Amino acid sequence: MASNVRPRSTPSVTSNATKSNQQQQQPQATLAKRLLFPHLPPGSDLPPLFASPTCSPELNAEAYDFLALALRAFVNTWWTKITRYDRELLPEITIILTTILRTLETRLLSTDFSLFIFSVVPALITQHYRDYRHAASKVSTSYAMGGAVPLPHLFHQLQPHVAVSPEGKIDEEYFRQAFDHVLKLCLPPQDYAPEAERYIVREIILKVVVKDVIPRVTQPWFIQRTILDLLGPSLDAESDKPPDVSPPSHTHHAHFSFHSLLVFFLSAVQSISGIGLALVQTYKQTLSTIKLVNHSTRPTVTHRRASEPWRIARQAPASPVRSARSVSPPSSSYASAASSTPSLRAEIPPRNPQSLFSHYAREPLAMISELFTMHQRFATSAVMHTLCMIYAAMTPFVDRLLTHILYTRILCASSILFVLRLSKRTLFPDGYPGPPAIDPTPEEQIIIHQQLLRRLREQVPAFVAPVLLGPSPERTLEEIIDPLGDAACNMHLAVFIMDALLLSIFPEMGVEGSVGHADMDVPERLDDGKDWSPEISRTTSAMAP
Repeated sequence: MASNVRPRSTPSVTSNATKSNQQQQQPQATLAKRLLFPHLPPGSDLPPLFASPTCSPELNAEAYDFLALALRAFVNTWWTKITRYDRELLPEITIILTTILRTLETRLLSTDFSLFIFSVVPALITQHYRDYRHAASKVSTSYAMGGAVPLPHLFHQLQPHVAVSPEGKIDEEYFRQAFDHVLKLCLPPQDYAPEAERYIVREIILKVVVKDVIPRVTQPWFIQRTILDLLGPSLDAESDKPPDVSPPSHTHHAHFSFHSLLVFFLSAVQSISGIGLALVQTYKQTLSTIKLVNHSTRPTVTHRRASEPWRIARQAPASPVRSARSVSPPSSSYASAASSTPSLRAEIPPRNPQSLFSHYAREPLAMISELFTMHQRFATSAVMHTLCMIYAAMTPFVDRLLTHILYTRILCASSILFVLRLSKRTLFPDGYPGPPAIDPTPEEQIIIHQQLLRRLREQVPAFVAPVLLGPSPERTLEEIIDPLGDAACNMHLAVFIMDALLLSIFPEMGVEGSVGHADMDVPERLDDGKDWSPEISRTTSAMAP
């Protein structure tokens, strides 16, 4: 019987250590690979999400991580309750989103945002301030029936829009049709044809943009708090700190000596040397910036219209990517577009040299003049006229400088990566959606308003405030903030900016007729030789529903 008793087998310590070492050596699969690409080998890289070959791997990884977090939070939570074993939905959604992102990327790369940032948006803000102040001046007059007509109704009469009611309510059907056109231009035909799939995607975009984002960003307290965050910390926070009082090193009074004279002389030399080095560095940086601006190859809006890269880029079909049922690397349509650009540009007849200037700084100067009511005071009016004369003498260089700053400091890969990481930390603080934000109470909103007034007053030096802000700086600052203090009026501004952004990226949406055949006439309509400065029309928007 003793012979039948077998000793209990114990696992080998060496084998366990070997397995643990192998597991540590193998790289842990990321969330994007486990959810979006479960069939990829463990050591393989994720396919590129963007079509541009210059996209950094870091941006590609952050975008995939953000996409995986969003799909896990908003899709996987209810899909696992329907079926726990089907894991093909998230990869299929990833394929569709990749196709949409690459189409949008092609559109964005072929869009000149200089016109939108420096001309359209400042013109819309300027017109918003003018109409708000004009409507506010009529509130207690006979135009408002003795105060019976509220301010939003008077403002709506000056800026009517089919998508906004006089009370500031958005018509969802307007944006539903607009987003449907966007999906038609971005989705492959086999994905746009099924109504169920298209309706789900469209309603998700509609809910996020129309019901969540726009109503929140148009709140006065949200705009004021955003300006506070952009201005940085207050000076009062440093002044409130107790001073660092240290005991004096000598109890007797300071007296003249050779040592004190030497210390004073060396300190003066050090200060002068520091100022000289700062001036030399500033001079070198200025020369470097001027050279970069003068030799910048970023095409202006006129050259972009002449080359028509967006028409060539759209010739690359997106159906092979979708039919393969997998995310494949981008094709070489960008290379073919770049190689065919000079031949197209050679066929364009020469234009008038005066039309090459876009006058990007004209609308921002008009916006600043309207915000600070500079036309109402002689000193500020003289300052603004001086700035306009200086700009008129330097128009070509200022246009190139603004475009250079836009595409090297704002619309660059580092800025996009920063915004993506900030959005991920804000929306998914611990990997899952955080608690919904709580709106501040009316008392807190008053505090935010007062803090903004104090911070704006701190930004203006004391010796310049009487000249720029007039005899009553507090009243001038109040007049700057008041036009953004009504949510219903801000809704009009948000809708107009949304329309302008959609028309900048999808210009065929503003052309009458079929969306599918309207894009062939857009460059000819834009390249008509007219200086079309953006102005708000008193009629309804031209966007085709």
